[in-house]
Amino acid sequence: MAKNSAHHLSLAQRNELIDTLQTRFLKNVKRHKGLEWTDVLLRLNAKPEKLWSLYEMERTGGEPDVVGYDKKSGEFIFYDCAAESPSGRRSICYDRAGLESRKEHRPDNSAIDMASEMGIEMLTEEQYRELQKLGKFDSKTSSWLLTPLPIRDLGGAISAHQRAVGDQQPSITVEELASVRPL
Repeated sequence: MAKNSAHHLSLAQRNELIDTLQTRFLKNVKRHKGLEWTDVLLRLNAKPEKLWSLYEMERTGGEPDVVGYDKKSGEFIFYDCAAESPSGRRSICYDRAGLESRKEHRPDNSAIDMASEMGIEMLTEEQYRELQKLGKFDSKTSSWLLTPLPIRDLGGAISAHQRAVGDQQPSITVEELASVRPL
């Protein structure tokens, strides 16, 4: 998919994205039991600005898919359901502070900045655990999760992945990565 710097999609981009989303929706029905594609499409057509964010997720190697429905807001909930973190979103810092603190081997971007540029929110630990119930994600990569301020104030951030050891079921590991020394 070609990059679209304005927050508007051409008709061709929109149609390609809708086709991709519909195919993924129909292929992965266990992610959204009880939800109908026609309802999702009606909502997307009513909120074209959301299509741009989904397009950006797709363009950067993600695989956005419906994982739920918020009855209060009437919105469908999309998560990036790519099996592994897309290559263009790896080897990045958590946020601008982490990026600016790097003296050597500085990444090009941060997870918070990338999410903001795409108009999306990062997953919380709870949301990440819900995602892991829907399939096998991050068995070889890790994802930054929205980190509470007290952890950030200590210089830490939360990263998570799913790993299997031997014949055991995969377990989800949530790590607080911090450079904090005990008092």
